[in-house]
Amino acid sequence: MSYQVLARKWRPKSFETLVGQDHVVRALTNALEQNRLHHAYLFTGTRGVGKTTLARILAKSLNCETGITAKPCGVCNACTEIDKGRFVDLIEVDAASNTQVDAMRDLLDNAQYAPTAGRFKVYIIDEVHMLSKSAFNAMLKTLEEPPAHVKFILATTDPQKVPVTVLSRCLQFNLRQMAGTSITSHLQNILTQENIAFEPTALHLISRAAAGSMRDALSLTDQAIAYGGQTVHESEVRAMLGAIDQSYLYQLLDALLANDGNSLINQAKAMEERSISFDAALNDFAQLLHQIAVAQTVPESVANDLPEREALINLAQRIQPETLQLYYQIALLGRRDIGLAPDEFAGFTMSLLRMLAFTPSENSAQKAKTTNPVNNVRPIASTAPAETPKPEAVTVAEAVPVASIAVDTTDSAPITDTTDSPRTGSTSFNGNWRALVDALKLGLARELAKHCELVAYDADSISLSVPESQKHLVSANYQEKLTTAITQHFDRKIRLQFSIGGTGNTPAKQISQEKAQAQANAENAIEEDSFVQALIDDFGATIIPNSIKPI
Repeated sequence: MSYQVLARKWRPKSFETLVGQDHVVRALTNALEQNRLHHAYLFTGTRGVGKTTLARILAKSLNCETGITAKPCGVCNACTEIDKGRFVDLIEVDAASNTQVDAMRDLLDNAQYAPTAGRFKVYIIDEVHMLSKSAFNAMLKTLEEPPAHVKFILATTDPQKVPVTVLSRCLQFNLRQMAGTSITSHLQNILTQENIAFEPTALHLISRAAAGSMRDALSLTDQAIAYGGQTVHESEVRAMLGAIDQSYLYQLLDALLANDGNSLINQAKAMEERSISFDAALNDFAQLLHQIAVAQTVPESVANDLPEREALINLAQRIQPETLQLYYQIALLGRRDIGLAPDEFAGFTMSLLRMLAFTPSENSAQKAKTTNPVNNVRPIASTAPAETPKPEAVTVAEAVPVASIAVDTTDSAPITDTTDSPRTGSTSFNGNWRALVDALKLGLARELAKHCELVAYDADSISLSVPESQKHLVSANYQEKLTTAITQHFDRKIRLQFSIGGTGNTPAKQISQEKAQAQANAENAIEEDSFVQALIDDFGATIIPNSIKPI
């Protein structure tokens, strides 16, 4: 017996065996079980996702000798003949080869005759968007008033080219691209039943290359079996696919994290010698950064048999989230602008140098270990500058509320900015946190400072709490910048300690309340103004909402 390719041998023959299209299967199953049948169906989706397969299963469901059912028996004459492609009342047409109106008229002329062997005469028209305008017009009359014994099943990869007059007469189902995990799982099941040895990482590579098409995945698996001599191994699949070793992406990230510009340029030159597309490299780099971000946020979602799993988890622990987002944005912008660069090499290296220029200092595993807010948050309930025992560190995720001390800021003298005067090291913090924040020269870290509430302080440390809603501001980068600014202000080392909770009496809240009060005062002043009241009473004037601003 001649060999049958996997794509044909393992073609689904029932709704239960169809992979990855549960939303369509559910709708069709309910319609068949309730006998709510439409005269025309349109299946859309990219190649190899199951449009024609689904059409044939639907044809069996309509013509199975056991009756109209969502579970055709598969053994009756109608089912077996449809599976073999020779059922007399199933007419399959490739619209790409029969685009003209005459072919469509001949086809539809036979539609008026009753089916020969089945319950319905089913027309499957593949790539229907390829029909000419006149052919579509010829089809419209039959689609609008079809004989009761006729069902149309149209399939297309490009529904935008199908006239709306046709679309409006069909029930449309969009078949999704297959998820990589679904393809990998299906291939594992098939190869297990075929008694063919395989490596899971090899199937991941095939799934990735198939780009959502199950048919492409099965064809590539056939090719891999032939290439590997009845085995499917990672090294052989890589060689077969011509997959370029992407270790250079990890080397680029290592160079960025090490602040090694020389290594970055040398790696780019090596890529140029290997004729690697720099546009594709930026795309792959952005994809890698996305995978690392997912590994940071939801590490359990990284498959255990993913080839790059260990490297992804390692990088996720080394890179600060804000740095990762920065790299991702620069990679996207670099890919957009690479066509405007003097050449691709210049555009690519400029993107790398931009990442290097904006990389926060000390972005390393040691920094993450020593300054990460998860390891640095300590609650303090002290009310005096005396040194007190400090409890064990708690994580941000625990959101431990912090006891707040009463700090009298009404009569405190404002802290003067010592930037313009010599610093003697004798300036001390008087407990007026808001005044201190106003005096500091801060950049992005000002948001963290504004959302901090003073908890306790002494000569060498200041303890702050951040509301639960603003805990994302307690990043290592912002902590470092705020600590540096305060140390420079007082001309001596001041240790900051952060916790999550408190009463929320922060400078940001105080400013918001003051603005709201000023707005209310301004609105009251306008409403009580005698001249304004006269305009309202005498001329029917109205005050435009949101037009009142405090001076």
